[in-house]
Amino acid sequence: MLYKFKSKATGDLIMLEPNGRRVLEIIGKDPGPKGIILPEEMPAAMQALDRAIEREEAEQKAAVDEAKAKGQVPPRFDGAVSLRQRAVPFIDMLKRCSTAGKEIVWGV
Repeated sequence: MLYKFKSKATGDLIMLEPNGRRVLEIIGKDPGPKGIILPEEMPAAMQALDRAIEREEAEQKAAVDEAKAKGQVPPRFDGAVSLRQRAVPFIDMLKRCSTAGKEIVWGV
């Protein structure tokens, strides 16, 4: 399944199901087949995504620091696509739609 996020203020944004589901869960939305994000919900959604990105990056840094402290080879995260990379286009969409006062919908 794909999530196709649409708005009258931006172009469409398409995410694979696992990535779209994760983003929707982070912002507190039901990752069902249809939904809407209202303009008044967007500031909180952006904050939730920013916090989740910061948390992921802090966890990765802690894992590297812990491995180094134990004299182990630190884990590498450069091969995986980070939440930041996945969420930046969505955050941009949220910003633009919030400014324009337009909702974001999916599955319709």
